[in-house]
Amino acid sequence: MANSWSRAKRAFGLNLCVSIPQTADIDDDGPRTAEAANGGRRDSTAAAFPADSLPGGSTETPELQPRMPTTPNPSSGGLRLRRSLSRSTKKTCTICLGTMKAGQGHALFTAECSHTFHFQCIAFNVKYGNYVCPVCRAKWKELPFQAPLTAEHPHGRARVNPVNWSQEDGQMTVIRMLTRANSANQQHRPLPFFHASEPSTYDDDEPLNFQPVTGGIMQPKSARSVEIKSVPLFSAIPKSVSQENFIVLIRLKSFNAISEQSPSRNLNISSGMSRSSRAPVDLVTILDVSGSMAGTKLALLKRAMSFVIQNLGPLDRLSVIAFSSTARRLFPLKRMTESGRQQALLAVNSLVSCGGTNIAEGLRKGAKVINERKEQNPVCSIILLSDGQDTYTMPSNLGRNLQTRPDYKSLIPLSILGHTTYQIPVHTFGFGADHDSSAMHSISEFSGGTFSFIESEVVIQDAFAQCIGGLLSVVVKEMHLTVESVQPGVQIVAIKSGSYTNKIEDNMLSGSINAADLYADEERDFLVYINLPPSQDTPQLRVCCAYVDAISKETVSLQDEVRIERPETVVSCTPSVEVDRQIIRVQCAEAMQDARDAADHGALDEAVCILGEQRRRLTDTLARLSSDQLCLALDAELREMQERMASQQRYESSGRAYLLSGLSSHSWQRATARGDSTESASLLHAYQTPSMVDMLHRSQTFSCSPRVPTRPIQSSRSFSGRPQLR
Repeated sequence: MANSWSRAKRAFGLNLCVSIPQTADIDDDGPRTAEAANGGRRDSTAAAFPADSLPGGSTETPELQPRMPTTPNPSSGGLRLRRSLSRSTKKTCTICLGTMKAGQGHALFTAECSHTFHFQCIAFNVKYGNYVCPVCRAKWKELPFQAPLTAEHPHGRARVNPVNWSQEDGQMTVIRMLTRANSANQQHRPLPFFHASEPSTYDDDEPLNFQPVTGGIMQPKSARSVEIKSVPLFSAIPKSVSQENFIVLIRLKSFNAISEQSPSRNLNISSGMSRSSRAPVDLVTILDVSGSMAGTKLALLKRAMSFVIQNLGPLDRLSVIAFSSTARRLFPLKRMTESGRQQALLAVNSLVSCGGTNIAEGLRKGAKVINERKEQNPVCSIILLSDGQDTYTMPSNLGRNLQTRPDYKSLIPLSILGHTTYQIPVHTFGFGADHDSSAMHSISEFSGGTFSFIESEVVIQDAFAQCIGGLLSVVVKEMHLTVESVQPGVQIVAIKSGSYTNKIEDNMLSGSINAADLYADEERDFLVYINLPPSQDTPQLRVCCAYVDAISKETVSLQDEVRIERPETVVSCTPSVEVDRQIIRVQCAEAMQDARDAADHGALDEAVCILGEQRRRLTDTLARLSSDQLCLALDAELREMQERMASQQRYESSGRAYLLSGLSSHSWQRATARGDSTESASLLHAYQTPSMVDMLHRSQTFSCSPRVPTRPIQSSRSFSGRPQLR
């Protein structure tokens, strides 16, 4: 029968058919495994369909349950299906990994390359722009599109017509792509992935649902307040002595939203906090799918995105933007309910790599999604990943070793820069040795996000996990800190706040810091430099903070006083180790910035000397002499930066990105991911929160499929000075 049907197709000039199975035809050895279905040659895509999207409104069957993407075997040497497995794939849909059984009403689609899939699976792939065979990667000239259903041909083989025949009563329609048209302009045309039309306004976000979710015990309001702590460098100064540039440490520590962490390790309970006790998130991920992402890179990116999708809650909303030469929104902001996750998995696993790198267009689409949404979750953020350099907005010769750095603000929409009522933090991830670390770092700095350097693709999921572990635990929004002089003659001369903006006003009588958002159990340390006149023992400063509770949405105000004892005489007074270690952190961050400036101007020897001088200063500090772990970690980090500046080639390939990710971490006081070959035993994490640690553990026990490194890892990996969890 099969040979007769093949001859009939050739007689009609067809190489494509659609069928609905009617009789069982299963191999003697039974259903094949997912690995056998794809021959271990490529990543499996996840099938994810809402029940109402199946033909005829049928419900999901076990064969069409969503599956997670698998990592391709790097030793396989290619994507071509082995001949010995060709018969097996005819019985297994390599998109959903479900067997193609008869009697369930699922139409089959046989492509021109002779591979067969569920029609619904391949129709969704085409809907999201995937015009290549998932098995052999052949480009199709004839594509399936679903037509209105009719009562005719409810079972059996559907009628297949040439493309120029009318199809008024068939269940499916096949159209032919005119691939040869306008061949002269082919290289300038948008890639096939981006052909489908999009709405002009992105106001189609899924409505929010604020129904309470049970589970988790909210702390009382009194326990959900930010802790303010003031520590002077010296606890006492003689009252007859004046002191200039006296340092006071102001520390903020946020609260945890629940009284007890749930012992459950269920992936659906995010960041150690139940969904009822944290602020829901609107997350937009902007993913580079240019040609350089082909192969294992894209497979591991899909796996990492699957982890993100599985860890978002039903009140969180996700939208995915894919960009190469241009950009496309895969789906609008959608709540990650069970059906939302399924559709998101399907869209992500339909991604294919092609084209160039247009970061600016990806950011423009992402900002458009956020700006035009009808409703807003309390927390909003963007994740941007790229492995290349934007050659569409920035000239190709910019960004490396220049006397004057290019204006990277041209890559960023004004809304992201905070020109509207709120700022949208963009957390950027530079992937591999060829990405533009200067551009990615600048985008994160301008927007209030962090920059992470992913040196090896095998750690991309952990990097994403660490980031979303923080985003899913935001408890404080719009933190604003003020410091006021309450004693005559006390002046505020400087504030060291890293990348957080600060200003001094009222003739140096007051200062303020915009500390943005805080994750659960997160700390912020700021150094305030003041001039102290001779005086009595009275409060010198008043510290006030105001913020929005991200969970209750209430505005909270707190205040504290800074009191430095002023006795007649002081016999001996030891500097505070807490203040000293923060002084060291600030000095190291400044040394990193100076070294970066020198290295980018081609003066690598000078950059190495700057870092070396800072390491020498470290050895004489009180905190270092007391074996403070942060100081040990900073020394190891500075040494690593020196080693990555051994040559211009080493600096260009990894040194700049490593330095900038460290600089981002220390200036924002937040964990970032980066390659690290320092001794992990000497490192201590300084900024990772419990929610991040919990999410990292989940990432490393994520049972999607075993991770397969694409090459030997030359160094251990750490996250902002914390050894990688193993």
